[in-house]
Amino acid sequence: MTVNVEIVLKGRDFAVTETVIVPEGTQAKWNEETVQEMLVEVLRAIDRAQNPKAPRDRAVSLTGFSWIVEPSDEKSIIAIEIPMGAAVAGPLDIPPPALDALITNVIRNERMKAPTGPTIH
Repeated sequence: MTVNVEIVLKGRDFAVTETVIVPEGTQAKWNEETVQEMLVEVLRAIDRAQNPKAPRDRAVSLTGFSWIVEPSDEKSIIAIEIPMGAAVAGPLDIPPPALDALITNVIRNERMKAPTGPTIH
């Protein structure tokens, strides 16, 4: 499934549109793997808007960002904010409560995999 992502970078007063491809984008097939891939691709799209020459497959950690799921008819839109800017992706063919629950689980699982050693902020 192809999803449009509207991105506004910090310090800019205009949006750019990136397109990301999310595998298995039908409501019947939305699962944690699909949602994780969608989040990774949206974060990569923000990075590409900031760094157009960066590799398209840069490593992504699903920590350190804020998100919200909003309804759009019977579909969902997700908004993500990170220090370098914000993105809105959608509409996605999944009801908002289901998407919200999947994102919560994906992020919880990602945090459980995080290294337990010292972190430099």
